[in-house]
Amino acid sequence: MKLGHILYKVKDLDSAVKEFSEKGFDVEYGSKENPHNALIYFSSGPYIELIQRPPVSSFSKFLLKIIGKKKLVERLNYWEKTDEGYFEICLEVDSHLSFVNKVLQEYNIDSYKTSSKRIDPANRVLKWKLLFPLENKLPFFMSKFNIDPKPKNYIHPNGISRIDKVKYGIDSRLSPIINRLCKDEILCVVNEPGISCSFINENQH
Repeated sequence: MKLGHILYKVKDLDSAVKEFSEKGFDVEYGSKENPHNALIYFSSGPYIELIQRPPVSSFSKFLLKIIGKKKLVERLNYWEKTDEGYFEICLEVDSHLSFVNKVLQEYNIDSYKTSSKRIDPANRVLKWKLLFPLENKLPFFMSKFNIDPKPKNYIHPNGISRIDKVKYGIDSRLSPIINRLCKDEILCVVNEPGISCSFINENQH
C-alpha cells in the first residue's frame, strides 16, 4: 500500500485552479461537468486533489446518520469547513480493501465502504472504491482507478516532476496502524499536527 493522494482544501475551486496554474502546475478539473475538485497529477507517486466541498448531499449525510455512520458525516463536515491548505491524505490499496478492513478490526475500528465514478475532461470513465475508517484521525483508503489518468514521463512547466516527501501528523496511538498498512518512503508519519508537502524540481538538479 502506498500514499495515493493529498487533499488540499480551497475556498473557491476556479480561483484555486488559476492560482496553481500560475505557479506552473498543470491542473485538471476532476469532472467534465460541475466539478467539485481538481487534480494535479504526476507521472509517478501521489497526486494532489484540490477540493472545495465533498460531493455528498445533505440528504446523503442524513441517511448515513440513520445507518449509524455519524463519524463519517463528521469527517465530511470537517472537509467542508476546514481552513485552506493540506488537510487529509488517502492511502492507495494495491489489492483489496478487505485487507484494510481486517487490520482495522484488529484495532476495534469500524469502517464504511462505498464506490464512486466520474467522467473526467478527457471523457474517461474513472471508477474506484473507497473505505473510510470510523476513526476520523486516520486517513481514508482507495483502490486504484480502473484507468490510470496520470501523464507519462511528464514534468510540469515549473520543473516539478513529482512529490518528494509528505509529512503527516497523527496521534501516536494510531501511527502503528499507518506504519503497518503503508510502506511508502514518500510518507513520513510524525507525532505532531499538520501536513506538509515537498517536491522534486528538475530545474534545481
